[in-house]
Amino acid sequence: MKHTSDGRISVVVITHDRRSEVLEALARLRDLPERPHVVVVDNGSSDGTADAIRAAHPWAELVASRENLGAVGRNVAVARLSTPYVAFCDDDTWWEPGSLRHAADVLDAHPDVAVLTARILVEPGAREDPIVAELRDSPVQGRAGLPGPALGSFLAGASVVRRTAFEQVGGFHPRLWLGGEEELLAADLATAGWELCYLADLSVHHQPSQARDPHRRRRDGIRNTLWFTWLRRPLPAAVQRTVDVLRTLPRDRVSLAGVLAAVRGAPWVLRERRPLPDRVEQRFRALAEVQTTSEARQYVS
Repeated sequence: MKHTSDGRISVVVITHDRRSEVLEALARLRDLPERPHVVVVDNGSSDGTADAIRAAHPWAELVASRENLGAVGRNVAVARLSTPYVAFCDDDTWWEPGSLRHAADVLDAHPDVAVLTARILVEPGAREDPIVAELRDSPVQGRAGLPGPALGSFLAGASVVRRTAFEQVGGFHPRLWLGGEEELLAADLATAGWELCYLADLSVHHQPSQARDPHRRRRDGIRNTLWFTWLRRPLPAAVQRTVDVLRTLPRDRVSLAGVLAAVRGAPWVLRERRPLPDRVEQRFRALAEVQTTSEARQYVS
């Protein structure tokens, strides 16, 4: 069956030293019925990823960065696009056929929604990721008539964004690199008046890569959580959230490294601190309990 391209939506993929996985991800994207334009950013891979993409997938637009830009690689890719919507995709995730077209339809119908986050199915077996229950039962209050539960944050590898909203707030912050980098962007989108939603009708499959550094990801996740807290939460909430994070961290060297990295960044954090308006802070207050009790959000590696 011949498919026609849906010109409303593009896909951005970032990858680093996962040659075989990104080649498979691109093959799946090529076969989607929406036939989206795809920009893949190779974040300074040393395993021949860029050359392999050129050889196997010349149809995809490749950005071969000399350095690992982390999440900023997504900013670089989005800047090359003109479609109103952009779906993010990691090199170990793929979108369910039809989901991108449906996401574009929903965003067309809800012009104040900046982000739609999909249902995540873990492979093999297509089991729901534990985080899905939290997205579905989100305590965050959005406006009436949203297409799904309002969210305080989102998961970049499983979300579609409105390009103009993403660019309005500057995309991902360059200092955060990777690991919980979405929370700051989500807060800034909400501050600018945008809504974020979970949409169960969208599906992303995730086959977790074995090529990862879980300790670095945990360290950076701890650092970024603390940085976001100090950058945007009002003082009483920032103190309480800091206490909660420190209380629930594993007592090991990785946690200590994350906390020390956060403390070292305190000078720039204080310079750029901009507390959330109360209407946005309410979203994060609503998440306080689930953030401290959730097994899906634990800092483990």
